[in-house]
Amino acid sequence: MSALICGSLAFDTIATFPGRFAQQILPEQIHILNVSFLVPTLRREFGGCAGNIAYTLKALGGEPVVMAALGSDGAGYLERMNGLGIDTRHVLTVAESYTAQANIITDEDNNQITAFHPGAMQFADRIEMPVRDDLKLALIGPDGRDAMLKRARDFAAAGLPFIFDPGQGLPMFNGEELRGFVDQATWVTVNDYEARMLCERMGIDLAALSRSHLRGVVVTLGHEGCDVWVQGEVTRVPGVAAQAVLDPTGCGDAFRGALLYGLERGWDLVRCVTLGNRVGAIKIACHGPQNHALDRAALGLA
Repeated sequence: MSALICGSLAFDTIATFPGRFAQQILPEQIHILNVSFLVPTLRREFGGCAGNIAYTLKALGGEPVVMAALGSDGAGYLERMNGLGIDTRHVLTVAESYTAQANIITDEDNNQITAFHPGAMQFADRIEMPVRDDLKLALIGPDGRDAMLKRARDFAAAGLPFIFDPGQGLPMFNGEELRGFVDQATWVTVNDYEARMLCERMGIDLAALSRSHLRGVVVTLGHEGCDVWVQGEVTRVPGVAAQAVLDPTGCGDAFRGALLYGLERGWDLVRCVTLGNRVGAIKIACHGPQNHALDRAALGLA
């Protein structure tokens, strides 16, 4: 069975600042902010949440199906996904736009500043829900605003269980719209910052959010691991120490690829996120969001 992954495909330009943002930004002068960061290293990577999640899911042995939009410059990305064996039949090429672009600066504390141009993902709502019987579940990640709303309606109408993973797209929606996503979703996954924003906008706390039709709410906590909320009860799943901390870009997506892998196989959420924490620790020791190698035997999956 396959997992339908909806979200962005993007090119990431990743730079490293060998210092701390906090040392360069004066809080009392934030209203006239004018800063420049010298970044001696620069890389261009394949990225975007849909591509990153699909990469990890495929590496684990899952069957990702990507539903996303590329621009006129996206032929190389499409070729890469096809070469990895990722199903791209539902990837739209938008001739009048560039592929989404993320420009990311990371400091030595792994804080990040990102400028994001949505490009072709603004047209992702042109893609219709596929008619196929092999889809077991789906994930709605950051994408064009209209596309995200459309996906939730379509999946709910079709009875397809899905994860609502708003990520950096969360600020686009008000409380009523977020409540609509949650009401239609099967699971919710957010990081700790997004969890606070989601709860604030919905006027609810995590315990109450999970005490509903949802099968679970997953809140990632970086190196500390994650919290799994099920029917008002929380379980802390400890993080995994990384062999090296080189690049946090795409760690959350790697985690979500592992989450989908477990859900595809009917695992409980704690087991799913335990694998996710291990995979996230492997990814952070590698530069770029789609360059980490996964040993299925070492992960106990062979």
